[in-house]
Amino acid sequence: MVIYLVPTPIGNLEDITLRAIRVLKEVDLILAEDTRTSRKLLDHLGITTPLWAHHAHNEHTAISSVLREIQGGKKVALISDAGTPGISDPGFLLVRECVRNGVRVECLPGATALIPALVLSGLPCDRFHFEGFLPHKKGRQTRVQYLATLPNTFALYESPHRIVKCLEQLIAFCGEERTACVVRELSKLHEEAHRGTLASIVAFFKQHPEKVKGEIVVVVAGKDDKNEKDEE
Repeated sequence: MVIYLVPTPIGNLEDITLRAIRVLKEVDLILAEDTRTSRKLLDHLGITTPLWAHHAHNEHTAISSVLREIQGGKKVALISDAGTPGISDPGFLLVRECVRNGVRVECLPGATALIPALVLSGLPCDRFHFEGFLPHKKGRQTRVQYLATLPNTFALYESPHRIVKCLEQLIAFCGEERTACVVRELSKLHEEAHRGTLASIVAFFKQHPEKVKGEIVVVVAGKDDKNEKDEE
């Protein structure tokens, strides 16, 4: 009994491994976050494996059905719309239940937005904190306040329509001069990395609202970063 966690491209369709393509062709069933999005990718790769929807809204109820399929002998793969399943995407609950029920879990290496953004930032990444998405409302300020105290680099995901608000909240607790990098559209044609202080980056996005689009990763220096201006 086995389930495969298969990363899919975050933008550039060439960023899928040969192993991932083979597994997606060989399994009996693919669980997809959005079957319409995934079908486009699978059609591009010539993969005709049946798709089941497995997303945040049905994950709790779908797990028992998925386990029955696996325990019945079917080979199953889990994919998200983009990147590695379970990283700020559905997957954790299913993996946990598979482990509890003796199902072997194999996670293929592959695309993720976190690591490229972290390396591109130019900030220390020997140790870092990954926050994922901040809460939209309740608890958001508390989390930002906590992040501001971390001694090492931290990274988070943010949506385009909240990026300016996010940067302003970071300034409120980290200060205007904290070094940061905002990376957007990773692996795509218009990939960009905006480096500087939090104040300079938020000013850029306010002056260029047309740049506020695409998938975004925010990387911020830790409080104890030796490169911080206030410690020079």
